[in-house]
Amino acid sequence: MSSKYPTGTSNGVNNSVATRTTNMSRTAGQQQTTSTTGPLPQHVAVIMDGNGRWAEKRNLPRIEGHSQGVASVRKVTEHAARRGIEQLTLYCLSSENWQRPQAELDFLMLLLEQYMVEERSLLMRERIRLIMIGSRDGLPSSTLAAIDETVGMCCKNDGMRLCLAVNYGGRAEIVKAAKTLAHQVASGRLHPDEIDESSIESQLETNGMPDPDLLIRTAGEMRISNFLLWQMSYAEFWVTPDLWPDFTERHLDLAITAFQSRERRFGGLASS
Repeated sequence: MSSKYPTGTSNGVNNSVATRTTNMSRTAGQQQTTSTTGPLPQHVAVIMDGNGRWAEKRNLPRIEGHSQGVASVRKVTEHAARRGIEQLTLYCLSSENWQRPQAELDFLMLLLEQYMVEERSLLMRERIRLIMIGSRDGLPSSTLAAIDETVGMCCKNDGMRLCLAVNYGGRAEIVKAAKTLAHQVASGRLHPDEIDESSIESQLETNGMPDPDLLIRTAGEMRISNFLLWQMSYAEFWVTPDLWPDFTERHLDLAITAFQSRERRFGGLASS
């Protein structure tokens, strides 16, 4: 696979969100999980960052960090399903990640393929529905076959939806949607004045899914890295300095507790 995708990130953290997430980051490793009451986030999205740094801190090859990160995926997926989260979306590979060393990319593809096979028992036991968003271009045929088989096995499950974003980029997704609508206008099937938010959403890969209520990012980074740019409009951010391989069920509980303590105004005024 060649490095055919451009680099780029998008910073979607406004000042108020950055302040809240910074405060939460300082204490995420120390505070205890509390039993805050309130609605669960319907959709939790996670940017799993820090696998390579986790390995480097231990003088291990970067691929060891990715291997350890799979264990965190397993724990968080199972815990989210049992807590009643409707959808969990994991940012597995961005369209910019193709610039990494070829050996690392090859290992990531192998790891994804192995995950698709080894986690089938968990997905079926917890009745989890699996879907994938992102471009299939450049992914090995064996990896795609494993993904397709697992997706097919889980299609009738009625539990949490697990969405894996693989070779995904938010800007590319929006561009593709815009092109589709432009073709519809050019062919006379759509009038320009008919284009609204719902028509754009209908062309996104996440069509039919709820927008994320909560975005979790590990490794202390304060950016969304081209992830679900359209869908993240009103997501609450929770950032921890801990690296993804160290992320546990307790971190997820802390993030949910923080979410439940916030007042979501969606552009309106605070309640009196």
